[in-house]
Amino acid sequence: MEWSKYTIKTTEEAEELVTAMLMEKGITGIEIEDKKPLSAEESGGLLGDVVPELPEDDHKARISFYLGEDDDEDYILDQVQAGLLELMAFMDIGEGTIEVSNTAEEDWINNWKEFFHSFRVDDIAIVPTWEEDAEPAKDAAMVLHIDPGTAFGTGSHESTQLAIRALRKYVKEGDRFLDVGTGSGILGIIALKSGAEHVFATDLDPNVIPAIADNLRQNDVREQDFEVVLGNLIDDAAVQKAAGEECYEVAAANIIAEILSPLTAQIPAHLKKGGYYITSGILTTREDIVLEAARKTGLVPVETNHMGEWSSIVFQKQ
Repeated sequence: MEWSKYTIKTTEEAEELVTAMLMEKGITGIEIEDKKPLSAEESGGLLGDVVPELPEDDHKARISFYLGEDDDEDYILDQVQAGLLELMAFMDIGEGTIEVSNTAEEDWINNWKEFFHSFRVDDIAIVPTWEEDAEPAKDAAMVLHIDPGTAFGTGSHESTQLAIRALRKYVKEGDRFLDVGTGSGILGIIALKSGAEHVFATDLDPNVIPAIADNLRQNDVREQDFEVVLGNLIDDAAVQKAAGEECYEVAAANIIAEILSPLTAQIPAHLKKGGYYITSGILTTREDIVLEAARKTGLVPVETNHMGEWSSIVFQKQ
């Protein structure tokens, strides 16, 4: 399958807002390229012990997303360009231009093999299927075989690692787990392997469906235990109905603060009393956005953890 790659020229300062705008338009599988210095710790294991030498930081950034043959490219591009114009009205986003190129799905996926290697999150080893006898898998309590696919979620990002640690703490035997913005399905798979009975997952990107199916097979997880629905839990009544009312012991969303804010208003309707809501993907400078959204719903913060510049906040429904 051929994909069109669209690259927005912007600035490092505008990265988060441009990314949030794209996600609001239903676009996931987003790549961000810049020249900000990156330590081995900050890479979250993505580059192993090798930190690339980058040119001098010019504070520019390139944000790319992909559209396939089944996407309405003209409509989506019109929406993206309108979003960029809105951002330009109140901040400097740099050039704000969009370049287009084409790439084959095989090339897209294979390029990741050069950078994604096995790593550990505490007692969990996350191993791509193309690495055999991976050192991090030795003596691990849990080994997950995860390939990025076109959904890109590997667990290597700090925000995902924070979410994984919270899952291991709060998911108990027999729980039902709500996974909003599931991506590659890594959080849901870990929840099931940690004792959860069933996962209900949502996402906006159709590419997650084959990616999750592959990852379920690789990890010997039954498809009937992992239900995936395409749509937005924030405002899609059909998705909200499919998720059900007050039926989950744990919910999780690893999404930026600007999207967590409206999502958080919807979560209590699906959580059981006493249930936990794990949020991650929050820049430490934007914690207040999520805390304020939770306060309005009656969710109570019970734990906050940090890794690099990212935060994870766990709430409980009273």
